Amino acid sequence: MRSRPIIRTLALLIALIYPQWAAAFETDQYNLPPVPLADIGDEVTEYVEEKLRDAIAELNEEIAENEACRERSCRKAKERLRYLRSEEALAREVFKRLGDGIVPFTKSGTWMNRHKFRGQPARYTAGYSESIYAIIPTNYFTISPTVKIYGVEMGTDKIAHLFQQGYTYYRIYTEAVAKGSTHEAATAKAVKWGRQTEHTYYGTLVSGVYSNADLFANYVGMEFYQGLARETTVAGVPRPAIAEFADGRWRLANGIDITNVLIKPYMTEHMNEALNPSMYIAGLRSSVRKKVRKRSCPQWLSAFPLATRDTYARKAAELETWHGLDYGHRRNSEPVSIAATCYSTAN
Repeated sequence: MRSRPIIRTLALLIALIYPQWAAAFETDQYNLPPVPLADIGDEVTEYVEEKLRDAIAELNEEIAENEACRERSCRKAKERLRYLRSEEALAREVFKRLGDGIVPFTKSGTWMNRHKFRGQPARYTAGYSESIYAIIPTNYFTISPTVKIYGVEMGTDKIAHLFQQGYTYYRIYTEAVAKGSTHEAATAKAVKWGRQTEHTYYGTLVSGVYSNADLFANYVGMEFYQGLARETTVAGVPRPAIAEFADGRWRLANGIDITNVLIKPYMTEHMNEALNPSMYIAGLRSSVRKKVRKRSCPQWLSAFPLATRDTYARKAAELETWHGLDYGHRRNSEPVSIAATCYSTAN
């Protein structure tokens, strides 16, 4: 179509003239891929493991350098060693390799969008005229493609959120605990920050979208960093520490099944924005609803003929919390959900 290059050029010009409008990446799981996506979960895990190993190697190298300090600099070296041996140091080094970058770009997000995965097709983006964001060109211009990770379709932006905003959550939590807050209060403080930013420069203020899925990715990102060097519980299941400090050096913990514990426990349908609907500002909401009803609903009804309205309504309700924990979800009185949009009340 001749109009498509023109539209994309217009979107680019808008993004260049008003860069603040393009500061948040959105995604679209309402439009289903025309052919099944390859599951890239194991390859993403391999990438994260590689960066974790790099972080450990960097810490151990600096530990060795500071252990060999000269007498005059040993006081500073001892202070540095205390930090290098801490959980915070490990989290920071992992963040630098996965979550660092200019907002909303991150090293992991860039890799997700550019890497040539072994399985193909690995990514899907609906065409402009089919997109739920046709009314806002800048949303489409910055849209994150859909990928499948351990059976869950999500935008690539969720990985960026997990490693970038998740680290901010981790810092907020850690600082609050250091000042005497309980686990619950420190977690609530991190979630509050997430809600505020999703209402402003990471979401509604910029793109007109308050993404519950983004907030979930932030939350489990915090859990990812918390669990790097200590045993945690994920969805009620104990998750062993990924790394340990032993014999004066960091190393991957012995006996862990890294493929199944590194990121897989966090890859849930909470990150699918069709199953865990976002909130949209009024004008955008009506446009998205029309697009979903006209184009996406026939796809869902055809792909999942045995599903019912109650199937999707129960799923959306289930995804409002993370096994009973509040991750920042906000319920919309007028949701653009599969249940409410694709099925009549008679179904």
